[in-house]
Amino acid sequence: MNKKFMLLFGAILSVFIISGCGSDSEKTSTEEKPAASKAAESKDNTEVKAEKDSSDNKEAAAADSESADFTELIDYMKTTMDAEETTVFYEVSEPQTHEMEGVTVSLDAYSLVGLKDFHTDYSIPFNDETNGAVVLAKYTVTNNTDTEVYYMPKIDLTYSSGQVYNSDYGEIVPEDQQLFNKLHPDDKYALGAGESVTGYIAYPFGTSELETVMTEGSALIEVPAAQAKPDDFGNAIGQPGKFTINFDEAGAEQTKANAEFYQDAISVDNMGEKTMIEEKEGIGQSKDLGDSTITLDGYQFTDFTPNEYEAPRFENFQNGVVLLTVKFNVDNKGPDNIGLDNIASNLYVNDSSQYQMSERMLSPYEYQQSIAAGDSGELLQVYVLDKEQYDKIWKDKAFDIELGPLYDENSEDISKGKKAEFKLK
Repeated sequence: MNKKFMLLFGAILSVFIISGCGSDSEKTSTEEKPAASKAAESKDNTEVKAEKDSSDNKEAAAADSESADFTELIDYMKTTMDAEETTVFYEVSEPQTHEMEGVTVSLDAYSLVGLKDFHTDYSIPFNDETNGAVVLAKYTVTNNTDTEVYYMPKIDLTYSSGQVYNSDYGEIVPEDQQLFNKLHPDDKYALGAGESVTGYIAYPFGTSELETVMTEGSALIEVPAAQAKPDDFGNAIGQPGKFTINFDEAGAEQTKANAEFYQDAISVDNMGEKTMIEEKEGIGQSKDLGDSTITLDGYQFTDFTPNEYEAPRFENFQNGVVLLTVKFNVDNKGPDNIGLDNIASNLYVNDSSQYQMSERMLSPYEYQQSIAAGDSGELLQVYVLDKEQYDKIWKDKAFDIELGPLYDENSEDISKGKKAEFKLK
């Protein structure tokens, strides 16, 4: 296992040390507290909150005013799980926000907390291990519309090696602070007009799984769309979104580096390292296709080195990989939504003597993600090129793209089979 994880692994299994925290956070370590003091501590905390805020909703106001302070939650988790020690390895309080046509979900803060020698009753979500870590995440869901909406807080964590999903483990968070209890199935996950709720989700990792995510350095939070009607997922409000969380400073630096590139799946999912070869912005070449206008906005050629988990996907490229990511702007003037996840294109290289199709699996779009009728949006297309052929043959010759047809989110052709052609360079 790599050096970075060996340090963390040793800390979990022996003496817990405090890892470097994010720039917004101070290093934090929790001291073990007797279980008998739990009730008295809860009473004292309530009194402190009451002194800080005289409003009717004192506890919620106090929680909101300390968005990155996870101390009480960590103490509760330690006592509940009968853990020998807890240690904050990494903590971030810089919020991330996803807007969905008046419904907003924000990741206000998160903390990676190590756990040592906890009770076996809690081992199942940790892959039957009694050492590991938890990501404690604080979320706020706000309904800025004038009608009631419905939001199921199934906000999962995923990372690229095998697309493993970690879901909420609510038993280790106080019931009155769990997001899933504040947006509850008994109420059909209803969120009233103008209403905002804040709550927490805990994502568990056993030591073996923690090795994997620490090696990757970051993970994604899948943010589902809100719904206009209860029990009906065909009435989405806006589009799903994603947040990125990092597990240490190295992961944060990689996330920052990825943000400089077009946000295809390679960059969003942190599949490896990109290095810019050539880019061009503001091309402005427009073509009409169906009822829409497609504009070629720019492109990026990058050297790409996949990480160890993604390397098998690129094993046929023995001479190295060059990625071409092309950005289009789509002005949807028609009556139908345009599906983003089902648009394909062909790239013609070597003066059109060779071609290859776009890699849909490397596009960043979710199933049935679309550009609504009357709206505009971005479309990315990704191509994987053999580096040796690119360097020796292709790079100084013409690159052309044939895009289309366009489909709606149900894969119905809405451009009558027609395609649009663009000259890249």
